[in-house]
Amino acid sequence: MRVLVLFAHPVESSYSAALHATVVESLGAAGHEVDDCDLYAEGFDPVLSRHDRLVYHDIPENRALIEPYVQRLESAEGLVIVSPVWNFGFPAILKGYFDRVWVPGVSFDIADGRVKPRLTNIRKLAAVMTYGANPLRAFLAGDPPRKLVKRVLRATVRPVVPVKYLAHYDMNRSTQETRARFLARVGTEMARF
Repeated sequence: MRVLVLFAHPVESSYSAALHATVVESLGAAGHEVDDCDLYAEGFDPVLSRHDRLVYHDIPENRALIEPYVQRLESAEGLVIVSPVWNFGFPAILKGYFDRVWVPGVSFDIADGRVKPRLTNIRKLAAVMTYGANPLRAFLAGDPPRKLVKRVLRATVRPVVPVKYLAHYDMNRSTQETRARFLARVGTEMARF
């Protein structure tokens, strides 16, 4: 399976970078073809410009500036997101990726006022996230990243697509042991992806 891995962290020595490396390595070892999209390393521009917004609904002009990213998304059969959760949301670069790349004619169509998913090529979806907050605090805040992955992204690809959401909460009080245990879990889950 061709798996697009979206990675969003600016520091190459971070725990998120270690998770990213484990995801890529485990998927590759399991025989998947990995398209590793490190948004920071690739210099992805997350800003939805005035022009981008004006042509947002104009197909195919809306994809002209992000065509390489569209092609990667459209050729993926699986999608894995590796990212920290900052202020109960995605980092700006990842949010900008969804704003700029998941546009009409790419991730969805609008017909008679109804949204129809287009990314039916994606058969599996996973997210590997880290939170500074503990699970209760994330729950009380509504855990927007979990809902975005398990509800919104799932609905955009296929409402019945399997979704695996792996989260290491309470990073502010994590230990070497909790981080190692989660890293091992991520490796195991990606080997089974």
